[in-house]
Amino acid sequence: MQARRAARELALILFSQFDKKITQYNQAEFEDIILKSVRTLTNNAIDELKVSVGAINAMKEYVDTYEAESPVNLSRPLQSNNIPVALPMTSDLSGRLDELLNICEKVVLALEIAEMTALEHTGDVKNYVIEIASTFKDHAAEIDGLIQKFAHGWDIDRLVKIDKDILRIAIAELMYIESAPVKVVVDEALELAKKYSTDDSSSFINGILGKVIDEKKRRND
Repeated sequence: MQARRAARELALILFSQFDKKITQYNQAEFEDIILKSVRTLTNNAIDELKVSVGAINAMKEYVDTYEAESPVNLSRPLQSNNIPVALPMTSDLSGRLDELLNICEKVVLALEIAEMTALEHTGDVKNYVIEIASTFKDHAAEIDGLIQKFAHGWDIDRLVKIDKDILRIAIAELMYIESAPVKVVVDEALELAKKYSTDDSSSFINGILGKVIDEKKRRND
């Protein structure tokens, strides 16, 4: 996970925790919320890994019991080892495989979070999170104005908060952080939407960001 990708994800968590207008926060408060966010993510990752290990152990116990209780093994002498038996592709087994896949996804997420928290200690992640937050703080009215302008038929106050925060982060980068590559900013905004929001969010966010990019081109012409 690259530092800026981790920073965008932490920025999203940072934005979600604001309980007052962003203009009322200072850099020390940004840093304090980031630290608390990292601690929360680390604890969540540990919990997810523990749950995943428990679920995998339960799967193993299910398979071992299925093998031990099969007729071929029940008829063997008590001291003999079980022999492998075929597992039927039943709906029950299919459901358990789906559960295992879900567990694997949670493990991957936990590992990504662990990597993100490790990157945070390098300073690059924290500095970019603060740059995003400070940029939005300085241009909040204009950024929200662009969202309102291009979110046709939607009142900005009624947008799903996580979608609004993803847009705020991406627009802050697109409009005011010159070192942020446009394609990377858009792609990672869409990834955050797929990861944390609804199925329809990524297309909604993509449409607005496309108009923001056009707006910036018009201003620079």
